[in-house]
Amino acid sequence: MSTAGFSAFLARKNIKPSAKLYFVDAMSAMAMGLFASLLIGTILDTLGDQFHWDWLVTAAGYASSATGIAIAVAIGVSLSAPPLVLYSLCAVGLGSYSVGGPLGSFFAVIVAAELGKAVSRETKVDILVTPTITILSGLGVGSLIGPGVSLLMNGFGQLIIRATQLRPFLMGIIVSVLVGIVLTLPISSAAICFTLSLTGLAGGAATAGCCAQMIGFAVMSYKENGVGGLISQGLGTSMLQMGNIVKNPRIWIPPTLASAITGPIATCLFRLQMNGAAINSGMGTCGLCGQLGVWTGWVAPSEKALANGAIAMNPTAFDWAGLILISFILPAILCPLINQLCRKAGWVKDGDLKLP
Repeated sequence: MSTAGFSAFLARKNIKPSAKLYFVDAMSAMAMGLFASLLIGTILDTLGDQFHWDWLVTAAGYASSATGIAIAVAIGVSLSAPPLVLYSLCAVGLGSYSVGGPLGSFFAVIVAAELGKAVSRETKVDILVTPTITILSGLGVGSLIGPGVSLLMNGFGQLIIRATQLRPFLMGIIVSVLVGIVLTLPISSAAICFTLSLTGLAGGAATAGCCAQMIGFAVMSYKENGVGGLISQGLGTSMLQMGNIVKNPRIWIPPTLASAITGPIATCLFRLQMNGAAINSGMGTCGLCGQLGVWTGWVAPSEKALANGAIAMNPTAFDWAGLILISFILPAILCPLINQLCRKAGWVKDGDLKLP
């Protein structure tokens, strides 16, 4: 097949390889799949544990167990996968997630979806060929790269945790800023923290960065978005501002600078640690999962945290003050102040933070 013929084939099959499609659109979809499964499951599980509602814990377990499938379906929809390919991706997501976590599943599903699209409706036995190619290619990629991806991410997470312990000021800034930025980007900070098994001081810094973004955007955009915007960003996600950030990236300065301030305060002054489930390190104030994660880490550290040397403790008034200041009060003060400086400099104007 000539180059022109191959290009025509790809166009006919709606296969349009691009960095934007795979690393923005597909990753944005993955974040939604994660939110509809693992993240909402985490919120429900936390509430169920606190109120001793076994039925809610059971529902949370079902939601979390569907994470791989939800990721696969979300990515498949973003890639415009035909119905038969989309249904077949469920098996790919389930299998690849079990060996490679969110990132391993991400790559496996993209390969499977594109190959499935390529063979879809090309034979008279499409009902057999399309699901077979989709499932086997995806599971094959997942089994090849999954263990390596999982090992690499776990090792990287341990490196961050160790570095934060050794250099709490500098690493507090770096982890807080980077995880906070990822939270607002169309990427899942919770999935990354979960994949990296980010606990301890590193998890505390990540929590600080996420809270700075969510509470920061919520409070400094209150004039434009009112109570609805305050709740949707403060308890939902600052990702809602992504469209405005694309139009004017300077609106991102206040919460990012705030995270650079609150991160080292969390690690050096309050020694704030996230020893609950690692996924909570990337949740911020979403459903108050970050704060509940810190609290559960105080009284009953997770297995990952215990493996890293965490122990159960009775939180003091100083611990509670640190959690409240880092999570809510400092971002609510710092971001509007920095935003005012940006306005005076002419970088931000009325309407720049208005949600659709």
